[in-house]
Amino acid sequence: MADKRDYYEVLGVDKNADEKTIKKAYRNLARKYHPDVCDEEGAEDKFKEVSEAYAVLSDDEKRQRYDQFGHAGMDGFTAEDFYQNVNFEDIFQGFDIGNIFDMFGFGGGSRSRGRTGPQRGSDIYTEVPITLEEAFNGCEKEIKITRSELCPTCHGSKSKPGSDPVTCSVCGGTGQIKEVSNTFLGQMVNVKPCRKCGGTGKIITDPCEDCQGKGSKRKTKTIKIEIPNGVDEGNHLRVSGEGNCGEAAGLEGDLIVTIHVKKHEKFIREGDHLYLEQQVSFPQAALGDVISIPTIEGKEVEFKITPGTQSETVYKLRGQGMNSVRHSSRGNMYVTVKVVVPKKLNSKQKELLEEFAEVSGEEIKHIEKGLFDRVKDAMK
Repeated sequence: MADKRDYYEVLGVDKNADEKTIKKAYRNLARKYHPDVCDEEGAEDKFKEVSEAYAVLSDDEKRQRYDQFGHAGMDGFTAEDFYQNVNFEDIFQGFDIGNIFDMFGFGGGSRSRGRTGPQRGSDIYTEVPITLEEAFNGCEKEIKITRSELCPTCHGSKSKPGSDPVTCSVCGGTGQIKEVSNTFLGQMVNVKPCRKCGGTGKIITDPCEDCQGKGSKRKTKTIKIEIPNGVDEGNHLRVSGEGNCGEAAGLEGDLIVTIHVKKHEKFIREGDHLYLEQQVSFPQAALGDVISIPTIEGKEVEFKITPGTQSETVYKLRGQGMNSVRHSSRGNMYVTVKVVVPKKLNSKQKELLEEFAEVSGEEIKHIEKGLFDRVKDAMK
């Protein structure tokens, strides 16, 4: 999914674009790149790209999921899942609708197929906050999720134990109905899931009392997940089989976990590197010193300040940054030195600094305090 372009960028619309703007943008691009009218190399791929973008952004539920999780939120969607709510007849008047569906892999020129076979369950999504130290070391987290699980009484059949569903009288058990519409090109046949049976071809006459004929029940459970070291803000983890149960003995969906790394009081993270500000005194900066600084591992390391260090000087400590999820090596830690000038000096300190200035050939002009400053000092 990482190589896909942003859907809003694909359609050339703003993220706050309304339904009318998105539809207009898609219609223009889809007609431009439709294989019936465009001979450019790669036109079919561009047509598929804009069609997928429109299919997501024109559907409120899919758009909300995409806005929150990006392309990771679309993982597990089949071609039919993407396009089941797209009204192609409205957008492609004058084009061969059958070719469009063949292109997307539906086959048969139908708009949608009956769902009579096993269907994979949908994915569910959650978020987990962790500390920067937990991101460095990796950790185990217990999280609570609510998902659909097969009804323990009917085991997903939706019927009361001992009873069987009957064949749908509307579609004859096919799960599909044909609708004929008249266009200026003639009659167009469109195949849709049967509304009476929902595309299953069967009618439940005696529903399971435990699940009220749904075949599944909502259950809240606590699971443990392993978070690898090196994860970063916004990373997604996929836990197989912990999503919603499938239809007709289909596989369960997955659990998608979004990682949020809490702000650290000392370190700032950028990729695999860490950044730290270290305050030092003027004597330390001028004369040099060896001090201890913290690391993300929780221990301190010796840090050498070279004589004459200027404020805002950046030192690199190789290999003292974050672990990486992409490779075995660690990032670096960059220490920015901040020379702190004391706000108050005692008489001895003033005397020594004045002597230092005199030896350095500097003439210090003392600023006399006004009445306000003297009153302010007296109140301290």
